[in-house]
Amino acid sequence: MFRSGLATMFATGLAATFSGMPLWAEVSIRAPDRARLETADATFGTALRAALAEGAPADVAVLVEALAGAPGPVAPAGDWNCRVLKLGGLLPLTVYTDFRCRIVVVEPGIWELEKLTGSQRVAGRIHQEDGAATFLGVGYVTGGPAADYQGLPPLDQTPVEPGQTTANVGFFEQMGPDRARLLFPQPLLESEFDILYLTR
Repeated sequence: MFRSGLATMFATGLAATFSGMPLWAEVSIRAPDRARLETADATFGTALRAALAEGAPADVAVLVEALAGAPGPVAPAGDWNCRVLKLGGLLPLTVYTDFRCRIVVVEPGIWELEKLTGSQRVAGRIHQEDGAATFLGVGYVTGGPAADYQGLPPLDQTPVEPGQTTANVGFFEQMGPDRARLLFPQPLLESEFDILYLTR
C-alpha cells in the first residue's frame, strides 16, 4: 500500500479497507468508479503528503484525528455529526465545520447514508462484505440529486443536472461506536481526496 513518506503513518488503519476488492464483484459498480477505488492508495498518498506539509496546523490536527484508529465492526446506524475534509485540488487541505448526517439500516450488511445539511450533500449506500465496507452514492447541491447512483450514466462522469449530481464512491470505516470515516478517492469536483469524518 502506501510505501513512501508521511503517508506510511496511516497505512495500517486504511489497508484493510483498500484491500476490500471482493465486495466490488457483488455490487453493480460503474467502470470509471471501479478505477477510482482501485487506485485509491496512490491518490491518498499524494493528497495526504501535500495536506500534512502545507495545511494549516489546526486543520492538520483534525485530519490526524480523523485518520487515527484502525477499522473495526461496522454498526453505524443513527445520527452523526460529520465534517468534510478536502485534500488537494484547490487547496492542500480544507476542513469544514460539523454538518448533520444520518445512517439507517436497509437490510443486514447494507446501510443508507445521507448528509442532511450544508450546500454540498451526499446520499448513498454502504455495502459490507468480508469485513470491507464500500460506499456507492451521489454528491449534489441544491436542486438535486438528479438520480441515485444506479441511475447515473454508466460511463460518463460529467455532472448531471439538476444539482450538479456526481458519482461518489469510497470506503467506509468505523473506528468505534462514536467515530467513523468515509473515504472518497478522486472526487469529481474540487479536490483530490475527500474524507467525511463522523462523530457522535
